[in-house]
Amino acid sequence: MIAGRYRRRQLKAPDWEGLRPTSDRLKQTLFDVLAARVPGARVLDGFAGSGALGIEALSRGAADVVFVDDDARAIALVAANLAHCGVTSGYVMIRDDFAHGLRQLPASQRFDLILLDPPYETDVADLFVTAAGRLAVDGMLVLEHAKRRPAPERAGRLACRRRLVAGDSGLAFYGETLADSGETTEAS
Repeated sequence: MIAGRYRRRQLKAPDWEGLRPTSDRLKQTLFDVLAARVPGARVLDGFAGSGALGIEALSRGAADVVFVDDDARAIALVAANLAHCGVTSGYVMIRDDFAHGLRQLPASQRFDLILLDPPYETDVADLFVTAAGRLAVDGMLVLEHAKRRPAPERAGRLACRRRLVAGDSGLAFYGETLADSGETTEAS
């Protein structure tokens, strides 16, 4: 963990192929940008993997986090990392694919921050449609993606407001397009 309550705690990393944890450098960059948005935020950690992004959000004062991953090993790893940090409340874990996982939540549940770190080869168009329906007013969606595969400028109701690159990975920050005015919400 980089900052907050669980600072300096070392999370367990996956011991299987196919999971690409977010680098500490990219995580630091992400949370530097989101610093003002995290305290009290309702956070969705989609494609949770080790849970590092959601746990970092909890460490920095997020109100609650929903972790979604379709791999049982990843959900077990998230649970182990939460226990290691002493987190006993303020989270929900869902083992299912992203779209089906969100359907397990109340239809009215919205998130201030949606953090998506899908496999880099994933077509994100459907993810954005699903996620946009769960984004709170003035909420922000952040997509981690391969630098070689840029994130879209627009995806449904969402427009990219900021892009950052660190190493082989990139971060794209999205806000909702205000349909009537043509404006978009600004990223912090």
